[in-house]
Amino acid sequence: MKKQTVSKPTFPALRRLSAGALLCCAVAAAVPPAAWAANDDAALNFVGADIESVIKAVGHYTNITFVIDPRVKGTLTLVSEKSISKSQAFSLLTSALRLQGYAVVSGDGYAKVVPEAEAKLQSGPTLIGTAPSAIKGDQIVSQVFHLNYESAANVVTVLRPLISPNNTINANPGNNSVVITDYADNLKRLTKIIAALDAPAATDLDVIPVRYAIASDLATMVNKLMETGTGSGATDAGRVSVLADPRTNALILRAPSAARANLAKSLIAKLDQPTAELGNVHVVYLKNAEATKLAQTLRAVVSNDASTGTTSPTGGAAQGSTATQPGQAGQGGMGGANQGTGASSGPSNPLLNNSASPQQTGSNSAGFIQADASTNTLIITAPESVYRNLRAVIDQLDVRRAQVYIESLIVEVTSDKASEFGVQWMGATGNENSTYRIGGLQSYNTGGSNNNIAALALSQRKGTTSTTSTTAPTLPGGGLSIGVFKQVAGQLGLGALAHSLESDGNANILSTPNMITLDNELATIQVGQNVPILTGQFTTTAGTNSNPFQTIDRKEVGLTLKVRPQISEGGTIKMAIYHETSNVDKSTLTATAGITINKRVIENNVIADDGQIIVLGGLIEDTTGDGTDKVRGLGDIPVLGNLFKYQTRSRKKTNLMIFLRPVVIRSKEQSVSLATDRYDYMRSEQQGIKPADSILVNDFGQPVLPALVNGRPTNSVTVAQPVPPAPQPKPDQAPGAATPVKN
Repeated sequence: MKKQTVSKPTFPALRRLSAGALLCCAVAAAVPPAAWAANDDAALNFVGADIESVIKAVGHYTNITFVIDPRVKGTLTLVSEKSISKSQAFSLLTSALRLQGYAVVSGDGYAKVVPEAEAKLQSGPTLIGTAPSAIKGDQIVSQVFHLNYESAANVVTVLRPLISPNNTINANPGNNSVVITDYADNLKRLTKIIAALDAPAATDLDVIPVRYAIASDLATMVNKLMETGTGSGATDAGRVSVLADPRTNALILRAPSAARANLAKSLIAKLDQPTAELGNVHVVYLKNAEATKLAQTLRAVVSNDASTGTTSPTGGAAQGSTATQPGQAGQGGMGGANQGTGASSGPSNPLLNNSASPQQTGSNSAGFIQADASTNTLIITAPESVYRNLRAVIDQLDVRRAQVYIESLIVEVTSDKASEFGVQWMGATGNENSTYRIGGLQSYNTGGSNNNIAALALSQRKGTTSTTSTTAPTLPGGGLSIGVFKQVAGQLGLGALAHSLESDGNANILSTPNMITLDNELATIQVGQNVPILTGQFTTTAGTNSNPFQTIDRKEVGLTLKVRPQISEGGTIKMAIYHETSNVDKSTLTATAGITINKRVIENNVIADDGQIIVLGGLIEDTTGDGTDKVRGLGDIPVLGNLFKYQTRSRKKTNLMIFLRPVVIRSKEQSVSLATDRYDYMRSEQQGIKPADSILVNDFGQPVLPALVNGRPTNSVTVAQPVPPAPQPKPDQAPGAATPVKN
């Protein structure tokens, strides 16, 4: 068997031939036709050849049509030490192109050679599942993996470093699948890794009953003891998790391996032992609930339970409901130690008294429940069985309460338009020396005192003739006033006055008070002013001195919002709302009777979903006015009648709407996200009002909120200044020591 060799031509006459032609010539000269048909193997020998010529030569040899991207340029060395088959030649070419930064994407009867970064965007082969495929070598292939046990997001985190930088891996949380686009050989390796990762957990969940201890206490202790690390990279899947079931007083155990599960079970068995010390006094540290309120609730529960027993001669329910008031929860409270068995103490419940009567035995010889507000703890004196029941109730009540972020929007749009026009005149015969004079006067008070012709004329006369008066002459009011004047004996006399005025006032007010509160807790926000209102005045005279007095009452004017939200199990929020908006009517600031306060109040109960915008109510008011003062008869004359009348028209439109949007916050992440959003908004508003740079005045900077770094503000609270002041020593920023919390 002769060896076929495809080599680079060395003669000048052959250098103009393509690589494909060289392959055909070399094979035809070395091997007869019968031998060519019997053996398809050939040896490749391209050293520093043009990359496009090499691709075409290999394509001619393997009968594969290559489509070459114009960006594929350069030289390529492709040498085989022995004869190789067509499939081996194709694999050798794809490997050499990959080293040059190019990739081969197989199509329908052809192959495309493109830059590696563009290969993932081409229409290449797509495989489904983890079954082995016939596609091999350094070809770009897309494959979809459907996971049964492991999370797709976790698998992507593990596999991403194993993917070529120019290729992709993505997770679809909807159907828990992973899509990878990479080279075929690398996908075979990734298929084995995914098959090993997508496996069921080594151990199932175990339920461990607790006989002597309290399940919630053991769960907290075992979780702390079994922690493998506190780093941020630790996940719940790699650690032992223990949850307590207060109803059955049992522990639910989940471990990543059987060895870790056995270690946790052994630790639980050692801790679940009866107490060595005698006594029935227990101290319970609360995490979320308020000790005084919870103690009051527990006393009522124990009192009602004891009242149904047969050993107690008297019912304790009435005592439980009257002995404890909200302000007395921490003072011994219901059924304290002072309520003994004496006759003066009245009826008592044996479960709530520190001392039992001789006839009371067993579980009825209990103590009391008392709260310590300073440490937020409960002190329970009760037998073991009663204490267990109380702990089950405490564990269910002492949970983290959800919060509600309430965003209200108060929108008020008002439009006030007015128009007036009128003509007034006055005149008299003769002069000031005449004994009798005949005159006439046409005036109206509709336009106000400043626009009354009689008032204007009298004011002008007083202002020029009085030698003692210090009052300046009154001028016409706002608008256009046109008059006919006559000079009489050095005085200004007014014969006729035409007045016209049109006003248009619009207002757009948007208030967005925001607040956050605990579930079923009252929240109040009040923004406004304390306005003084004159209620009376008088003057006392003592001899020749007078002492004036004024009595003033103050009113809160502004915006008040009170909300008590209550979250239901279904996710809806019931809210009891009181909203008040008040303001001072500016038109009454100079009124002799005092100012007028406009007040709008909404008080109701509503139900809303989480994040839903609801409308509480509002006011849509449209008021119009049309008035005419005229001279009877003369004012009815067409056209000329306008000289004998005064017309006013007005229209005032008020649109007021109040909206509310509650958002439930159940976790720390939601609270941090909301606070960060509001923090960044206020910081951007502060930076947006920075004064423009000026060479005439110094830039002293402006106070702004510090930037947040990992959820915490930095030490700097002032924008950098071009000319900084003298350095000042920074205050000590060391945070206070954290106080440990007992569980």
